[in-house]
Amino acid sequence: MNAFTDRLRAALIICGVLTVSAGAGVRLMKIQMVDSNVYTEDKPYVYTEKQTIHATRGEIEDVKGVSIVENKLGFNVIIQKASFPEENQKANEVLLKIADFLTEEGYTYNDSLPVSKNAPFEFTTDDDSALSYLKSSLGVNVYATAENCMDKFAVDYDISDDLTDYQKRIISGIRYEMKRRDFSLSNVFTLCEDIRIDSVTKIKELGIELPGVEILEDAIRTNPVVDVIPHEIGTVGPIYAEEYEELRDKGYFLNDYVGKSGIEKGMESVLRGKNGTREITVQNASVISSEITEPAVPGNTVRLTVDSEFQRDIQKILRDFMKYLNEEEEECENVTSGAIVVLDAKDNDVLALATEPTYTLDDYIENYSEVLSREGSPLINRATDGLYRPGSAFKTITATAGLNEGLVTPDSTFYCNQGYQFYETRVYCTGWHNNISASEAIRVSCNVYFYELSRLLGIDNIVKYANLYGMGTTLGLESGDSEGYIACPETSERLGVEWYSGNLLQAAIGQDETRITPLQMAVAASTIANRGVRYQPHLVDSIYDYLGNKVDDVPPVVAQTITSNYDYVYPTIIQGMIGASQNTPDGEYSLNNLGYDVAIKTGTPQTTSSERTSTTVIGFAPADNPVIAFSAIIEDGKNAKYLVRKIIDCYNKHYGNTIS
Repeated sequence: MNAFTDRLRAALIICGVLTVSAGAGVRLMKIQMVDSNVYTEDKPYVYTEKQTIHATRGEIEDVKGVSIVENKLGFNVIIQKASFPEENQKANEVLLKIADFLTEEGYTYNDSLPVSKNAPFEFTTDDDSALSYLKSSLGVNVYATAENCMDKFAVDYDISDDLTDYQKRIISGIRYEMKRRDFSLSNVFTLCEDIRIDSVTKIKELGIELPGVEILEDAIRTNPVVDVIPHEIGTVGPIYAEEYEELRDKGYFLNDYVGKSGIEKGMESVLRGKNGTREITVQNASVISSEITEPAVPGNTVRLTVDSEFQRDIQKILRDFMKYLNEEEEECENVTSGAIVVLDAKDNDVLALATEPTYTLDDYIENYSEVLSREGSPLINRATDGLYRPGSAFKTITATAGLNEGLVTPDSTFYCNQGYQFYETRVYCTGWHNNISASEAIRVSCNVYFYELSRLLGIDNIVKYANLYGMGTTLGLESGDSEGYIACPETSERLGVEWYSGNLLQAAIGQDETRITPLQMAVAASTIANRGVRYQPHLVDSIYDYLGNKVDDVPPVVAQTITSNYDYVYPTIIQGMIGASQNTPDGEYSLNNLGYDVAIKTGTPQTTSSERTSTTVIGFAPADNPVIAFSAIIEDGKNAKYLVRKIIDCYNKHYGNTIS
């Protein structure tokens, strides 16, 4: 009986469940098929997206607080995904209309598609990485032509055949840029930056014809000073999808901007600030609320070590000297390139970095292609990245090695009768100096003395001391600098040239395959001035928050100390450099009437052939209590030592005659 009761109870339960399920099924069918409109209206589709609020980037100013890079409130043309047409052809009409408007108003909008503007379409770059990204993003094969890519754009985005080739290219270019910048509900796309207020008004009047196109008030990066160390200042730009992999782990989003070069890149972590977050609530494809849940924190301001006016004057000194050579020296009529570096001798604060030819920041940003095509390669920063043979200025390094290794003393002499035989190599000196010691050899730049010293040292010791001075290595400048290389068998092998025993002699006097930067030359001078203490050169003086409060000073950093094994090492070298400074003509270039000694070493390195030479100089002043260290090079020029008096006078003009 109990078993029957249990089975009956189970059957009733099952029947009940089936009945309820059937009822629910009928009810669900009614909801889906009969009352669907009612329930859609009563239960709207609502979701929330997060949108990044870009932090205002920190500013860059010179040592006196003069703004070099700052932010201003401006207007950007953006496209919002939430209100942008979903149908491709309607969206294409909007893109074409806003692009035409911006062009008519005189603006350039964001378009990095490496394809020519008109048919027949061709690629406009040889950059394999750029073309590879384009083809992979479109899903075409590696052999695809520009025409193939344009055809794929037409298919992917329903670009009408009724449009002209030029119009198709406009749409494709913007579509490509939107893809690279990950256009989505959480990532607005900035089409054009910093438009005029009259253009803002016109776009708002066209609002109904441009769904998704909006005006965003934003902080616009501007350059009130465009002619002060433009290479070192650098630029910012958007993060593209192909760059994102390496930046994602650092907290960046695809719609962020990032420093691309110079201080903008080197001080990115200080300048970038902290992005905020806005939560956008969407109901049935319409935005119903927008709330800032985390405010953005502006970046810090970077104050540099450079005085804008001093930098301008040093740049002018360089330019004027080359003009003088063009006009007064027949063999220098085509001189156009060179560099000057001036450092604070006590800690290697960078005071000036002059390079010629150069450009201005606005030229670079607005007319990059034109700047790129100018004669003399102005995009090369010769002060920090130009690689040159230093010539006889390098003899100070060879002298340091010989004296410090105990191979010679201040009284040791070698005999110079102009010629010198080293195995199968016969080389010569510019003079006949008889028995000559280290200081005198530096003063008169005797080649034979340094040939013999190099024989005793060997190439390994020469390379060792060059590296201790910072040559052949990056120096750690915040905006970046080139490492160069020192002549030795390893360098020759890397460059694919033969190393002969006689190359040792040329390495000792700054020839052969030694290539260093003017910045490295100036650092070598300051290292001698500091008796073997090499400071890391730096452009950043201090950091301020967005309220103007100082938050950090950048302290001097000792990069290397060359321990003197003998007390006479640096006094011997400096004595020779003082002697070299006394070999200047009377008048405006003289270093003999300053009331104190100056220490210099000149060089006349060969360039691309034995018939062509450049001119270099390194030094510091005053010799006994150095305040500034400097270097200069004039490509295919002469008499760089004439620049020294101009540099000293310029420093005194701007810094209150502190050299004494």
